[in-house]
Amino acid sequence: MTGPTVTFLGGVREIGGNKILIEDGPDRILFDFGPSFSPRKEQFYVDYLQPRSASPVQDLLEFELLPRVDGLYSREALMDSDLPYRPPEVHGIFVSHAHADHAGYLKLVDPEIPVYVGAGTRRLLDAIETSTPSMKYGEHDWRIFADRAPVRVGGLEVVPYPVDHSVPFAYGFLIRTSEGTIVYTGDFRQHGPRAADTHAFLAAAAAESPAALLIEGTRAGPDPRRNLTETGVRDGVDRVLGEGPSLALACTYPRDVDRLRTLYDAARAAERELVVSARTAHLLAEVAPMFPSGSVPVVGRSPGLSVYARKKRRNFRWEAPYLSEAIGADVLRSRGDRYLLALDLMHFPELIDLRPPRGSPFIHSMSEPFSEDDVDDRVLHNWLDHFGLAFHQMHASGHASGPELLEIVREVSPTFVYPIHTEHPEAFEAAGTPVRSPALGTPYSLAR
Repeated sequence: MTGPTVTFLGGVREIGGNKILIEDGPDRILFDFGPSFSPRKEQFYVDYLQPRSASPVQDLLEFELLPRVDGLYSREALMDSDLPYRPPEVHGIFVSHAHADHAGYLKLVDPEIPVYVGAGTRRLLDAIETSTPSMKYGEHDWRIFADRAPVRVGGLEVVPYPVDHSVPFAYGFLIRTSEGTIVYTGDFRQHGPRAADTHAFLAAAAAESPAALLIEGTRAGPDPRRNLTETGVRDGVDRVLGEGPSLALACTYPRDVDRLRTLYDAARAAERELVVSARTAHLLAEVAPMFPSGSVPVVGRSPGLSVYARKKRRNFRWEAPYLSEAIGADVLRSRGDRYLLALDLMHFPELIDLRPPRGSPFIHSMSEPFSEDDVDDRVLHNWLDHFGLAFHQMHASGHASGPELLEIVREVSPTFVYPIHTEHPEAFEAAGTPVRSPALGTPYSLAR
């Protein structure tokens, strides 16, 4: 096959796991490299049953959970694998954002391959590595790109555009090849605080008259969820906090800075203090310098923000700055009406000490189970039922809705649409643009 090609090595008829190889002559670049959240992975690896650290590629290749790509993996990661080590044959990896399904397999990559990220994503990945022992990204030749500034890799030109998503510093890309432009959206939405960024990216994409649109479709097809905005979430939290004087609890993703800002502002308006985990406090402190001064709350500098003192046998060194003034369960139990406690789902055992009054609100400000941080929905409600907590679902999705996706396809007007990061690629046919539902591992030409 001559001319530029696109090969989908993941994200095909599944949520997450994006791995997109673009080749043009001798030049090969990869976009995103993370595990999928599809049930297939959980057929073999779940909870503490995981690939062996001494032979991760071998164990994942056994069940076709990784692509067989020459010149991609490190010598160490290939230990005992039937895929032989070869010097790098991929010339760069571009990471759209810091969610695990887009960056979680970077640790397997040959360290000589350049990894291109935005400055904010690089800072966030560092903070995640520090505060999450199970998440490692490996040593790389990190290269920081600037918003909308073209990056040249051989004959390919990549232009990163910031987009709105549920994690900060997310990007979509224009990839200019020898035979036309490819648009890769990454994960995006246009109903969040940075909707203007998404609109600017889509306008730039349409101006290119692209040969191909590689568009995520998490919410394509059947989707019963409400399409709340961040303002809608704030309104709901305000209502719940105004309903009663008891301790209020919330749960959200520690990387969702927009949601944490919403919870903080709502707590302040209700004359409550927001209490977060040390991990959340660390992530907020690390990313705050990347935002306008004072716009992201930081423990020790922002009034009304504290850390919860979890019951643990030992603390990590990075936690120390956040624990000297941490608040324990006894304080929250006795004066709960003064606090909004936002912990991770894995911290549910703290309820045994907190014992909030029955009927206390629990605000679940998270999405569908497409994250490495989620627990089984049945287990979640077992805990809530046991303690008699009132469940409230309030979440602004990190993804564009189905109708929005169709309108975006019409506006960008590519020659072909390639739906990825979706279980319903056929839903895009309603947009009226030719759809190529990609097959895993098949190279696609940009030719008509």
